Amino acid sequence: MTPTDLPPPSLRLRLDRTALADNWRALDRLSGSASAGAAVKADAYGIGVEAALPALHDAGARDFFVAHWSEVADVLPHVPGQAISVLHGPLTVEDCAYARASGARPVINSMYQARLWLKTGGGPCDLMVDTGMNRLGIAMNELGEADIARLQIDILLSHLASADEDSPLNATQLARFTEACAAIPARRRSLASSAGIVLGKEYTFDVTRPGLSLYGGIPRPELEGEIRQAATIEVALIQCRDVLPGDSIGYNATFVAERPMHVGVVSLGYADGFLRSWGGKGMLRSNDAALPLLGRISMDMVVVDLAAAPQLREGDWIEVPYYLPDAAATTGLSQYELLTVLGHRFQRL
Repeated sequence: MTPTDLPPPSLRLRLDRTALADNWRALDRLSGSASAGAAVKADAYGIGVEAALPALHDAGARDFFVAHWSEVADVLPHVPGQAISVLHGPLTVEDCAYARASGARPVINSMYQARLWLKTGGGPCDLMVDTGMNRLGIAMNELGEADIARLQIDILLSHLASADEDSPLNATQLARFTEACAAIPARRRSLASSAGIVLGKEYTFDVTRPGLSLYGGIPRPELEGEIRQAATIEVALIQCRDVLPGDSIGYNATFVAERPMHVGVVSLGYADGFLRSWGGKGMLRSNDAALPLLGRISMDMVVVDLAAAPQLREGDWIEVPYYLPDAAATTGLSQYELLTVLGHRFQRL
């Protein structure tokens, strides 16, 4: 038996390509005179590059951002290498060679990376400037370095640390980035990701880099009504059973039935990214029926109360509510975490 002969998984993630494309178009419109790119790192935030990237490209996206060199290969079948920026930049001679062979642009983040890139031959690149996040990027006092002046920069970037908040740091970083733009020649400039797009037209420059909101995340209230849910999760019911008063469910007996109950065991667990923070407060759904979670989340299974949907049987599919703002409020996880923790066992449709 070959892998193509295997039966389909009991978990599936459905991508709404129309919603994804509409989200990009909304973010491109909100970017004003700037063009919206697309962050497709982490397998398109867990959605799946294979499905997401063609929809984004067809919608009009032309600049794509990944974090690791290992992510370039999944993007290349869909767009030319020159459309891909690798945010972590080159650490080795091998990284530089791969950049030139693939056409992907390294994002230079330090003087070490700048000198490595130049030493191995130079060429088109992007440059990240740290304007207050103290993560990646050259320091403001390195803007005038001779090796920086030698770089052939396509996009000059920085990244906002608190764009999802009304923080004074946003204006501080904007002022610093404006200073960097005056000091360093570049073909294009980029500061705003999803949340930064709606901070004001002065934040959008030439290229924006939406990520979370492409896939249904709403990091700021201004995006309510603009962004649609792009992913739906469905999981299979693998057993139905009856429990009696006094019976416990799951590890450590954290739930004890107070009445006779009809319950279902569902093929979903923390190995799939459905973390224990859902336990005791989350629920699954069958059409309009709410199915509360009972007991602890296991590695591969959860148990739900089937009282509202007694007609369900083994093999039926149940929906996991995954409207990201609501799921974040339920679990205490960020909207970014909710997407990127989704495991490889989902069939991505």
